[in-house]
Amino acid sequence: MRDVTGRLMLLDTASLYFRAYFGVPDSVTAPDGTPVNAVRGLLDFVDRLIKDHRPTHLVACMDADWRPQWRVDLIPTYKAHRVAEEHTGAPDAEEVPDTLAPQVPVIESVLDAIGIARVGVAGYEADDVIGTFTARAAGPVDIVTGDRDLYQLVDDARGVRVLYPLKGVGTLQLTDEAVLREKYGVDGRGYADLALLRGDPSDGLPGVPGVGEKTAAKLLAAFGDLAGIMAAVDDPKAKLTPAQRRRLAEARPYVAVAPEVVRVAGDVPLPEVDTALPGAPRDPADLDELAARWGLGGSLQRLLTTLGAEDRA
Repeated sequence: MRDVTGRLMLLDTASLYFRAYFGVPDSVTAPDGTPVNAVRGLLDFVDRLIKDHRPTHLVACMDADWRPQWRVDLIPTYKAHRVAEEHTGAPDAEEVPDTLAPQVPVIESVLDAIGIARVGVAGYEADDVIGTFTARAAGPVDIVTGDRDLYQLVDDARGVRVLYPLKGVGTLQLTDEAVLREKYGVDGRGYADLALLRGDPSDGLPGVPGVGEKTAAKLLAAFGDLAGIMAAVDDPKAKLTPAQRRRLAEARPYVAVAPEVVRVAGDVPLPEVDTALPGAPRDPADLDELAARWGLGGSLQRLLTTLGAEDRA
């Protein structure tokens, strides 16, 4: 990866195209009647993001493996309820709406033809790709995701914030450390510990029984971090209720492995890729063919116009 000193925008692409799919009616179709609501919705999202936040570099981060085996080996329930089909020697198939799945390859082809960097790494989720790009960035970073797990990367000192869509991408929560402290009582580094303790049913993470979000925040405020909380379990003078002490002690096997599952990786072997925002399509002929076949119309043209304008700015 080349050093990025400008404003880097990292897209949690699957999170955004799922939102586009559910936010844009499936009456938006290609000339042959195939729904392209996720494709056009994502292009509109990207156009709006570039206009509003003016990144100099942009990467569409992908889930090469949405449920990595190394995470499942540690916590077998990890995303288990979202498996549509198990595969031996390859990533399991994720449960995806029937009319969304065929749109994903189209999204990938369109991004490639435009020249927007698209990165997925075998054995890792998009979150891990985002975590590694963030760790290596020399300038400010905007992470666009509907997944709160990435709040753990927020870092005011480094200019790392999460743009969390509340409604489409027209209404974004600009999440910095002040927002995290107000909503959760922790900073970015503390969010992973909070999520681990609280658990997350949507990811199949059990958490510590009886420890919800507020209790987790209070424990972190009292003892600093997860290690401090677990040290307090063995300290009879530590101010834990008997129930908290018992539940945390019983949860030791989970607490021992959960940090590696919950924390995004920061050392993914990223490919060499040009992350600079393209001023013109990388493959105009291919893009024209895709636009005609899938009826991308105004969504694509608006994005191309914006990219050209950014290039001249």
